[in-house]
Amino acid sequence: MSDFDFADELQWTAEATAKLKNIPYFVRSQARQRIEELAREAQSESVTVEYVEQARLEFGQ
Repeated sequence: MSDFDFADELQWTAEATAKLKNIPYFVRSQARQRIEELAREAQSESVTVEYVEQARLEFGQ
């Protein structure tokens, strides 16, 4: 992983944070990584509920 992956913290909206908390704890860290990856790919400075939903669709939930 590059320093880029660790250097920039993304801000999470309240709605996105609430949806993240609904994800089972045993897959939450993996889901969070993918959600943040989607936001970074879109060059977003924050994680919105749309990225959470996009990841949910990818995971097939």
